[in-house]
Amino acid sequence: MILAVDVGNTNIVFGGIENGKTAFISRLSTDTGKTEDEYAIHIKILIELNHMHTDQFEGGIISSVVPQLSGILAAALKKVTGHEPLIVGPGIKTGLNIKIDNPAQLGSDRVVGAVAAIAFYPKPLMVIDMGTATTICVVDKNSCYRGGIIAPGVRVSMESLTTHAALLQSISIEAPKKAIGTNTTDSMRSGTVFGNAAMIDGLIDRMCEETDGTPTIIATGGLSSKIIPYCRHKIILDNELQLKGLQIIYDKNQ
Repeated sequence: MILAVDVGNTNIVFGGIENGKTAFISRLSTDTGKTEDEYAIHIKILIELNHMHTDQFEGGIISSVVPQLSGILAAALKKVTGHEPLIVGPGIKTGLNIKIDNPAQLGSDRVVGAVAAIAFYPKPLMVIDMGTATTICVVDKNSCYRGGIIAPGVRVSMESLTTHAALLQSISIEAPKKAIGTNTTDSMRSGTVFGNAAMIDGLIDRMCEETDGTPTIIATGGLSSKIIPYCRHKIILDNELQLKGLQIIYDKNQ
């Protein structure tokens, strides 16, 4: 079994993976102030809470969009499992053919998602990842990564709205019963949920005009289950996509 770690700006997702199956998934809030010992304690507790033992892990792999945490988490994983983890980045084999202006600029999260999508879904394809940012990546029928979009995430947009509009208070992200809100809360929910769903639909339409063939569309990320059901395109929800990709990359580097 390996311990796969997907580090986002808001949350860190930990997954125990063995033979292509996910034994457990746990999350911690991303905190750049924590030390490697603090993270090691949290990781050990998460493993035990999921009825696993640290000596069951033969290795680990990390994908991180928070560079200052990569080394800290690598050291924490080594303390917990006894193995030096791989970090997705330069020098790591991914098998992904990246056809953008500067391949070095492509975030490891987008690399990992594309690798998993290519392995499990028909091409061409699009991968939507809804976290701190909302991203959509395009892979062509030849498995080449062609580019995509980056937009403000759902919570980032909501926090910006409530921070800059004195009369608007923070709300939970839930869909209202109808698009036309008759009170402030439902109006905000409509704008957040239906607005983001409409944005994704519109971007898919525009990107399909530049894509050869009808793409398979996959969505992942913590907020995808809140938004994707209200999109009008057929979109597959796969919240284990990043962990699947991490195992594939781990196996390629053994």
